[in-house]
Amino acid sequence: MTQISTLGEFGLIRHLTNDITPKQPTTLRGIGDDCAVLKGTDGRATLLTTDMLMEGIHFDLQYTPLQHLGYKAAMVNFSDVYAMNGVPRQLLVSLAISSRFSLEDIEALYSGIRLACERHKVDIVGGDTTTSLTGLAISITCVGEAETNNIVYRSGAKENDLICVSGNLGAAYMGLQLLEREKRVFNSRPAQDVEAAQPDFSGREYLIERLLKPEARGVVIDDLRKHGIRPTAMMDISDGLSSELLHICQASACGCRIYEEHLPIDYQTAVAAEEFNLNVTTCALNGGDDYELLFTVPLTDHERVAALPGIRIIGHITRPDLGARLIARDGQEFDLKAQGWNPLAEAEK
Repeated sequence: MTQISTLGEFGLIRHLTNDITPKQPTTLRGIGDDCAVLKGTDGRATLLTTDMLMEGIHFDLQYTPLQHLGYKAAMVNFSDVYAMNGVPRQLLVSLAISSRFSLEDIEALYSGIRLACERHKVDIVGGDTTTSLTGLAISITCVGEAETNNIVYRSGAKENDLICVSGNLGAAYMGLQLLEREKRVFNSRPAQDVEAAQPDFSGREYLIERLLKPEARGVVIDDLRKHGIRPTAMMDISDGLSSELLHICQASACGCRIYEEHLPIDYQTAVAAEEFNLNVTTCALNGGDDYELLFTVPLTDHERVAALPGIRIIGHITRPDLGARLIARDGQEFDLKAQGWNPLAEAEK
């Protein structure tokens, strides 16, 4: 009997779907990208994506406010649509709720979803609710839109393209380390010492926010359009930079070189990594939950993309036989490995 954890999330998806061939002429792109793409009218296409968040796997309610959870659940779906160079339009929200949750709890969760939708001008148009015996489950489907000719897939990267990322990397992972550490301290205290065990996150607010309240990077998509830059390949960074870059390399049949000295890392991330005795580069490569955009552009766009605020060029695309490599500060080369979070392996531990 084969354990699912030996395949990992994406290996399982490939195993279950590698022989699925779309039968409908309106299915322009099926499994294998951040969104499915359906034929629309007047040169436009519909983008579809869905994400499920499970209590105890994707979030811990001991330190995750329900309003923040709702906000994040919506944002991770918006992020997938932006990663296809599209715009999110509608949202369907399905919830499985256990009896320990009150009406006020679900109102708080929904208020976070509504706030995210208001900020990105997305309509909530439906969903479902049911009972859960094991906790809270959130399943969200986002409907987006894009001009068919402007959709960006994972498979378009070409040799010598520049590799770019928005924002910075590793902060959400360090936020998780902080929260998990304080949770262990809190739970180890006697009940009468609960108040004394309240954590102090002064100076670490940015790291906590990056984990609990991420922002989908629609502003980056707007900036690229305003400056006439169309990425050749793009993904959002949910499972870690290494994992996502390897997806692009596999889909585009190419290799890559990225440079450690060019990885964008916030000062708070570096300080926290040192405190936890972690290699900050490893955190940036494999931490996940950043929800930044990873994209490639032609070399001819170098000056324009370099001038965009919040965008960092971290490397370039190579021939496939050169592999996917990280160039360290001292010039040593290392193979990139998909060491990001594997929820299926976590669930079976």
